Amino acid sequence: MRGKLVVGNWKMNGGLAANAALLAALVTGWRVGNLARPGRQMAVCVPFPYLAQARDVLAGSPIAWGAQDLSMHGAGAHTGDVSGSMVADFGGRFVIVGHSERRAQHAETDAVVAEKAKAALLTGLTAIACVGETLAEREAGEWQRVVGRQFDAIADALGADLPLAVLAYEPVWAIGTGRTATPGQAQEVHEFLRQRLVKAGAPDVMVLYGGSVKAANAAALFAQADVDGGLVGGASLDATEFLAIAGA
Repeated sequence: MRGKLVVGNWKMNGGLAANAALLAALVTGWRVGNLARPGRQMAVCVPFPYLAQARDVLAGSPIAWGAQDLSMHGAGAHTGDVSGSMVADFGGRFVIVGHSERRAQHAETDAVVAEKAKAALLTGLTAIACVGETLAEREAGEWQRVVGRQFDAIADALGADLPLAVLAYEPVWAIGTGRTATPGQAQEVHEFLRQRLVKAGAPDVMVLYGGSVKAANAAALFAQADVDGGLVGGASLDATEFLAIAGA
């Protein structure tokens, strides 16, 4: 039984006062909104400076927290990087690796993403490893090759530890664009990934959908057989919207 997981990715957004209000509203909304159903999980992945704030506000609640990236290195001369053990020190549970914005804006290769996923697991964090194709790749009929290549790099790096990870399918063409894969399109890719996971001996790994998830489309997306929840961007900055997604 895989359950449902909804993770908010704040990206490079936030401030102490706004965060405090948002996190408090999430805690209250979760408790009174009948969201604590069996197998239902919720988390937020925040910018590094706000890990302590997330820990302090969310402590004792069912909402987990984590980071949006980490270094593939454990420690050393890597100025500006943050290790998985540092995130774990704050009680973080999750870390996003290989988000399309990291791949595009920071030139992260499949190999780098795979090593980051491995580094996350070595420090006790759950890696949310992202895969997804661009619009050009989808229109060229290349999505299976691209998503399969990205998945294989992660699976090869994690090996027997693959069951400890989470995958997120985020079509690059649907991130921050207002465009969303139809439920059928999402299911097609998630089913493809599920088949890969079964072959790799990790059939119960959760696969999240990320790409302009909103309260209006969450229920239809999450109703698909192989969609186990969502990796939510902008909508996670609105407590009412995010809680509605989490309850879908």
